[in-house]
Amino acid sequence: MTTMTLKELSKQLGKIDFCMFNTAGGSATINSRPMSNNGDVEYDGDSWFFSYEDTRKVREIESESVVSLTFTAPPSLLGKPGVFIAVDGNASVIRDKAQFEAHWVSDLDRWFPQGIDTPGIVLIKVSARNIEYWDGEDNGRIALGGTSASDGGAV
Repeated sequence: MTTMTLKELSKQLGKIDFCMFNTAGGSATINSRPMSNNGDVEYDGDSWFFSYEDTRKVREIESESVVSLTFTAPPSLLGKPGVFIAVDGNASVIRDKAQFEAHWVSDLDRWFPQGIDTPGIVLIKVSARNIEYWDGEDNGRIALGGTSASDGGAV
């Protein structure tokens, strides 16, 4: 059994546009919504998402920064199972236009018609603490420090 490196995992995440972004909703609830990372995955462990500030997810992040992201890619044409990736991390809300510029892609114009000058726009940064993956042949866990270990069982 091989163990995926952080660099290999980053390549996988860069190919997956949407994830389920999960926040603590209070009263022991978890709220989930699809979010696009626009391929902006630097895997040193950071994922980036644009949003409007006046949303429940931003309020939830500001109340409790612990979040999770779940990604999945379909099976290959050759029959290899898809990959499933779960990220446990901390989110922060960024309001700095220089950061907006650094992470902007033109596809975002669809949701933010005035670009980085769209009123109420924010950037959400999720810094991974732990990443677990399964691809039908290999599974494992990568800790923030870049070390990885396979647990030999299903994730």
